Amino acid sequence: MIVLKTEALTKIYGKGQSSVTALENVDLSVEQGEFLAIVGTSGSGKSTLLHMLGGLDRPTSGKVYVENKDIFSLKDEPLTIFRRRKIGFVFQAFNLVPTLNVYENIVFPIQLDGNTIDETFTNEVISSLGLAEMLNRLPNQLSGGQQQRVAIARALATKPAIVLADEPTGNLDSKTSQDVLSLLKVTGQKYSQTIVMITHNEAIAQMADRIIRIEDGHIIRGGNVND
Repeated sequence: MIVLKTEALTKIYGKGQSSVTALENVDLSVEQGEFLAIVGTSGSGKSTLLHMLGGLDRPTSGKVYVENKDIFSLKDEPLTIFRRRKIGFVFQAFNLVPTLNVYENIVFPIQLDGNTIDETFTNEVISSLGLAEMLNRLPNQLSGGQQQRVAIARALATKPAIVLADEPTGNLDSKTSQDVLSLLKVTGQKYSQTIVMITHNEAIAQMADRIIRIEDGHIIRGGNVND
């Protein structure tokens, strides 16, 4: 089943002669439960694509469908709510709230949405990521790898349809990177999460089920499930 799809997705920054085309007519499809890596050099358009997939920025033209919902048909507030419920984000910078402990960071998006915390599921995610012994610690008491695991737990705990990971190991050493990506892949499989990750690291990309290459705003290989 296709859980994420784009149609002729285009993003142009600026106007006239100073305009820059970051994405042009991008067609992409991702199956439920798939772990997809989008690979490209700096300036290739991969971050712009991820932001469009997550509804963080609106396209100039084209469509993005999440579970058959045209997300950009939504106005800003409904889009924010939809994004919070359906899409989990893992960023390179971790983006943990420094004044909240590990557990509070993990459940923060659930509470923000006014939902009841599924304690059984959340504790299972916490255990799977090896965080059970550090729930009362603040982010500044954790290593980089531990902080990234908290960020992954936070993304998974809301039970999103899709987890989008933006260079999730960019601030980690190679050994920690491998460990974190292995955990992300295992937990994604365990909870049937669809994961889309952007990276410039070929070795990291090889851990994915499928690799898409993007250059100059165009997907040059692997955009659709059967490519």
